[in-house]
Amino acid sequence: GEPAEPCGAEGWAQDAVPPGAAFVAAASYRGPGNNDTRSNKALPILLWWSGSLFPHFPGDTERIDCRRGSCLVTRSRRVARHRRTKALIFYGTDFRAYEAPLPRLPHQTWALFHEESPMNNYVLSHSPGIRLFNYTATFRRESDYPLTLQWLPGTAYLRAPAVPLAEKDAWRRKGYGPVLYMQSHCDVPSDRDRYVRELMKYIQVDSYGKCLHNRELPSERLRDTSTATTEDSEFMTFIARYKFHLALENAICDDYMTEKLWRPMHLGAVPVYRGSPAVRDWMPNNLSIILIDDFDSPQELAKYLDFLDKNGEEYLKYLEYKNTGGIKNQFLLESLEKREWGVNDMTLPNYLNGFECFICDKENTRVREEQEHKKSRGKIPAPRPHIAQFKHMGCPMPTPGFGSVEDLSGGDSWKEMWLQDYWQSLDQGEALTAMIHRNESHQGRFWDYMHEIFLKRTKQH
Repeated sequence: GEPAEPCGAEGWAQDAVPPGAAFVAAASYRGPGNNDTRSNKALPILLWWSGSLFPHFPGDTERIDCRRGSCLVTRSRRVARHRRTKALIFYGTDFRAYEAPLPRLPHQTWALFHEESPMNNYVLSHSPGIRLFNYTATFRRESDYPLTLQWLPGTAYLRAPAVPLAEKDAWRRKGYGPVLYMQSHCDVPSDRDRYVRELMKYIQVDSYGKCLHNRELPSERLRDTSTATTEDSEFMTFIARYKFHLALENAICDDYMTEKLWRPMHLGAVPVYRGSPAVRDWMPNNLSIILIDDFDSPQELAKYLDFLDKNGEEYLKYLEYKNTGGIKNQFLLESLEKREWGVNDMTLPNYLNGFECFICDKENTRVREEQEHKKSRGKIPAPRPHIAQFKHMGCPMPTPGFGSVEDLSGGDSWKEMWLQDYWQSLDQGEALTAMIHRNESHQGRFWDYMHEIFLKRTKQH
């Protein structure tokens, strides 16, 4: 017979509000509401396959009421093969090609939620990996449900006042550097420490984190890592006095921009940025950040930072976006206006609830189209599957933070770790795709395919 119904799907609080963009178990978010009168037993089921972080509601199962209809959302894997389970939702960081639920059932779509760094799963940056999914919510604007500005609460956050220049100059006279670096995650694909180490030869950089550590924070409280992550006011006041913040993402990909970029802008410290190659598209005006890649060398960059440090008038031009009417970028303003989720905004759903409703609406539409196709005995075409594209993630191969791959020594740990990870991820996506096409489900076969692909690739080289 059929698997038991997911239980506990009746009667939750109607008026509960979701948290901001935080992953915490919260009272349920019911969705915008609709006139769907079906009982829970008749609804399409969405199964969160990634149990480690989700779901973000208290029980195992939840009814959500979205614009086009309702769905049941569950984490109960016992409904994985149920005919009414229409979509499996995966969290990108948890998705492992060798653990994918196989055989893949023809009546189910796969949805990907991945707002985190590409380094967390390079499988998704290759065509075979991302094309396993039908729908995506990623940081890229091209994704089906873009999460690009997930770290930017709104324009007011950008307009917060900066520390006056006189105070920053007084701070400098006390012996603090013009540039702040604060990073405790050291071995990352963007290889940022290699660049910063070189920059330090030409300008004073105060580095308080574990990476390239050369200065102590003034109090025990500030040294507590949780202080930095929660935007603690004492911590924020301390770092706001710096003129420049080195804002280097842990991996490079279009539209991957985190608090490393937005927080200094909020504080009125100028970000010296390396990350999304398309970052300028999102900036409040044409002069608000300094791009590392605009300079031929760390030495050239240091020269320019030194010039701004000594010329207050030129420096302040980078903070003009904070003035009334200073945010000139219509694309940024429209994107903030258009998104339906909020960041730490209790009046709006968070993006997790929003993506669930996006999938629920797609699945309800698909169910209707399939019924019409059946009823018309094939006169009305069956719905065509929607397949994610390379550009929904498509992050480039990691490159050294400074210099070229040829310059790196044989035993360089970055080269051994990240280049290998990137190419192995391509093989994994191809192996899983091959298994799905051949309708195989034995996990051991995955490693056979991996071995075959590896041999084929080494022959070609």
